[in-house]
Amino acid sequence: MEPFIDTVACSQCSVIYQNTRNGIVQPLLTDLYQITMAYAYWKSGRVKDCAVFDMFFRRNPFDGEFTIFAGLEECLKFLQNFRYSDSDIEYLKMTLPGNKEEEFFTYLKQLNANDVKIYAIDEGCVAFPRVPLMRVEGPLIIVQLLETTLLTLVNYASLMSTNAARYRIAAGANIQLLEFGLRRAQGPDGGLSASKYAYIGGFDGTSNVLAGKMFNIPVRGTHAHAYITSFSDFKDLKTKKLKDSNTGEERDMLELSTKWREPLSEVIDIMPDEASDGELAALISFAIAFPHGFIALVDTYDVKSVITCRSGLLNFCAVAMALNELGYRAVGIRIDSGDLAYLSNKAREVFIKIADKYSLPWFAKLRIMASNDINEDTILSLNDQNHKIDCFAIGTHLVTCQRQPALGCVYKLVEINGMPRIKLSQDVAKVTMPGKKDAYRLYGADGHALIDLLQRSVETPPQIGIRVLCRHPFQESKRAYVIPAKVESLLKLYWSDGAVQVKLPSLDEVRNRVQSSLQTLRQDHKRNLNPTPYKVAVSDDLYNFIHDLWLENAPIEILIEVNKFQLVYILHPAAEHDFKAVFYHFEDSEEWKCKLF
Repeated sequence: MEPFIDTVACSQCSVIYQNTRNGIVQPLLTDLYQITMAYAYWKSGRVKDCAVFDMFFRRNPFDGEFTIFAGLEECLKFLQNFRYSDSDIEYLKMTLPGNKEEEFFTYLKQLNANDVKIYAIDEGCVAFPRVPLMRVEGPLIIVQLLETTLLTLVNYASLMSTNAARYRIAAGANIQLLEFGLRRAQGPDGGLSASKYAYIGGFDGTSNVLAGKMFNIPVRGTHAHAYITSFSDFKDLKTKKLKDSNTGEERDMLELSTKWREPLSEVIDIMPDEASDGELAALISFAIAFPHGFIALVDTYDVKSVITCRSGLLNFCAVAMALNELGYRAVGIRIDSGDLAYLSNKAREVFIKIADKYSLPWFAKLRIMASNDINEDTILSLNDQNHKIDCFAIGTHLVTCQRQPALGCVYKLVEINGMPRIKLSQDVAKVTMPGKKDAYRLYGADGHALIDLLQRSVETPPQIGIRVLCRHPFQESKRAYVIPAKVESLLKLYWSDGAVQVKLPSLDEVRNRVQSSLQTLRQDHKRNLNPTPYKVAVSDDLYNFIHDLWLENAPIEILIEVNKFQLVYILHPAAEHDFKAVFYHFEDSEEWKCKLF
C-alpha cells in the first residue's frame, strides 16, 4: 500500500546527528550534591582514589517482567564531550556555598573522561532487575560527577523503549504503530526523546518532523478536525481540478465526487443527506493536495445517528472513487472517537462492499487508522473484539508512560580502591551487591534465555554444557543447577582511554535488536497479565561474598534485661563497646523508645 504523507529523512542528516550531541547534555546537567561531594573528596585528598559504580534498576516497569535498555549512545556522547567550560567554572564559583579554594576549580577545568571505563549491556537488549546496565570504573571524583547525567540519559530512554515494546507486543507484528505524542510530551526534549525511543521500541513512525530529520525516522501524518470544519460548503472549495494521471487532462473533483455519492449511498446504506457538504469539500481539497497519499479523518460530524462516521465514510468513499477514476488510489481513513472496534468493523464492511460492487480488490484493503487516547489495555481489549484496525496512532499514554512515570535506575558504589562496598538496609531489595561483577545470560537448548547470572569478575565464566549453581542473592533455600546450551557475556567494554571502543549500531540496528532480543524470552515472560518472573541469580562464590561482607558490616544486637527494662543494644561489629543506639521498654508496655549515641 502506498504511504500517506510519508517522508523519510535523508541518511546524511542521520550521519550528521550521530556525530553531534545534545547541547543540553553537559557536566552541569547534574545535581548540586555531585559538585559538593567532588569538592569534599578533593579537600580530603582523594583525587587518586578509584571507584566502581553499578547502574541498575530494582523492578521492571509496567508490572511486566522485562525492560529494554536504551540511552547508551547518548551516554557515550556525553563522555566524549565531558569538559567544564570557563562559564561553567565561573558559575560554580558563584553557586557553591562558602569560599572554595581556587585550586579546586583549576582541577575541575582539567577534568575529562579519559581515565573512565564503561562496561555496558548492548543498547536494545532486554535487561532485568539487579543486573548492571552499566559498570562505571575510574577516578572516584569523576565517576561520581557522572552519576546524575548518566541516570537521566538512561532512565527515560529505557522506560520509553520498554513502553513502546509492550505496545508492539500487544498490537502484534502486522499492525502499524505511529507515535503522535509531541504535543503531550514533557517539553521539546522529552518529545524528541519519546519519538526516538518509541521507534527503537518498535513503532513504525512519528508525527514529529524534527525527530524525523534528526534520527532518520519515517514521518507520518493526516489532518486535524480543524481542517474539516474550516470548510462550510462547496463555495469554500477554491481549487476543484486535478490532473488525470493517465491522460494528463484536468478533471473536476467536485463534480466527480458528488456524482459518486448517490450510487455509493445505495451500496453502503448511508443516505446522501446524512453527509456534510462542508466535509466533502474539505476531503476533496485534501485529495487534490495529496492524491497519492489521501487518508481522511472521518468522524468530525455525527449526523442523524448514534453511529459516528456515516457522513465521513460516505464522503471519503466518494472522493476515493473519484480519485480512482483519475488513476490514483486512496490510502484510508482515521477514526478519532467512538467505539473503535465497532466502527472499524463497519468501515471494513463498507470497503468490502464497494470493492465487490466495482471489482476493486484494493479498496477492501484500505487502511483503517485509529487514535483517541489509546493505551496498551485499549489495544488488548480491541484484539478481543476482533477489530479491523490496521494502524494505531498513540500519543499521551505512550510518551508520558502514564502507567509508570519513572524506571528508577540507581547508581551505587560497589568498590573503592579495590575494596568492596555494600549498602545495607532493612529493605532487602535495597541491599547492594558489592564488588566488581560480570553478568552472563544462560540459554537452554530451545534458544530461550533461562537465567541471568552475576558473578565476581575474578571468577571463571560459566561454560557451555557445564553445570553451574545459580543462587538467589538473599534467600538461601532458592538455588538451582543450570547446564547452559549457550552462554552470553552481557557487559562489554564500550568506553576506555577517552574513546568509544566498538562501532556503534545505527538506530535501525538497535531497533532490530530489540525485537530479536525479545524473541529470546519465553512468551510467558512477555504476557500482559501475570507474567512469569525471569530469574536473576548469583554464583555460589558471589553469594558467600555478599553474605560475609554483610555480616562484617551489619550492627549486632545485644538483648539484655535490667530490672523492669528490656534493652536492645546495637553494637558495631568492628568495635567491642561502640554502642550506636539503645532501644528499651517496660516489661508491661508494648511501646519501645530509642536513645541514640
